[in-house]
Amino acid sequence: MIKFIFSTKAIIQSAIKLYFLRNIGKIIIGKFNFIDKLVQIKIIHGGNVIIGNKNEFLFGVNILSYGGVISIGNNCSFSPYTIIYGHGKGTKIGNNVLVAAHTLIIPANHNFSRVDLNINQQGINSIGIIIEDNVWIGAGCKILDGVIIGTGSIIAAGSVVNKSIEPYSIVAGVPAKKIKSRIK
Repeated sequence: MIKFIFSTKAIIQSAIKLYFLRNIGKIIIGKFNFIDKLVQIKIIHGGNVIIGNKNEFLFGVNILSYGGVISIGNNCSFSPYTIIYGHGKGTKIGNNVLVAAHTLIIPANHNFSRVDLNINQQGINSIGIIIEDNVWIGAGCKILDGVIIGTGSIIAAGSVVNKSIEPYSIVAGVPAKKIKSRIK
């Protein structure tokens, strides 16, 4: 269980942000979440954001729906400048997930098969991303569309995850490859 210790001022600021965010309608935020300064939780082009209880969103985190659903469980921590997109099929994050600074989670890719159209006019395709429970994602990671990160896995800092990861795996690299299992 994560224990949150914050100043009274930070708790009041978080409570004010939660009040305004809850009243937007398509954003649902549970209890006892800490939302730091300059955190953005936005509905863009539709979609939903659903956040459980006792999560921590530190300075500069961006959670942007872009028409999809972003679902975050309980007791998760998102370090500064993490970006979570919800494009297409969306992003689902389980419980007790730790995400280090400057991580990007993007559940979509641009279509680019036609050369007679600009890439930004060809739309996107999306399978979605699932990050299961008790996962630790190191600093500066990129989690790409179609990935399922299994329970208890660890993603080394700077990794680019473009394929699904078995539960209790430790992966590293560009692209990320399994280097070890946490199960003996």
